[in-house]
Amino acid sequence: MKRLVFLGDSLEELRSFPEGVRKEAGVQLHKVQLGLEPSDWKFMRTIGPGVREIRIRDEAGAFRVIYLAQQAATVYVLHAFQKKTQRTKTRDIELAASRLRQIVKVQS
Repeated sequence: MKRLVFLGDSLEELRSFPEGVRKEAGVQLHKVQLGLEPSDWKFMRTIGPGVREIRIRDEAGAFRVIYLAQQAATVYVLHAFQKKTQRTKTRDIELAASRLRQIVKVQS
C-alpha cells in the first residue's frame, strides 16, 4: 500500500469537511493507496501531468481532493477544498500547482 503524504494545510482542510464528506474522502484516498481508481475523479492537467481530483458531493455541497499518485510508493495530497462555483478557482489551481512543484524540486 502506498504511503499518504499531505502537503501544506491539505490535512487541516480535509479535517474541516463535514463528517460524511471526510469519511468518504478517506475511503477514496484509501482506494488510491491500494492502486485503485476513486469512485468519481477527473484529471487536472491544468495543474500538472498525473494530477487528479477526487470529487465528492453531499447536501453540504461539492468538495475536492487534489492528489498525485504517480510515484511508486507515495500518494501526495496537494490540496483539499470546498468548491462553491462550477469552475475551480484560480487560487486553488495555483496552490496545488505550487505544491506539485515542491515535490518535483525535491525529487530532482
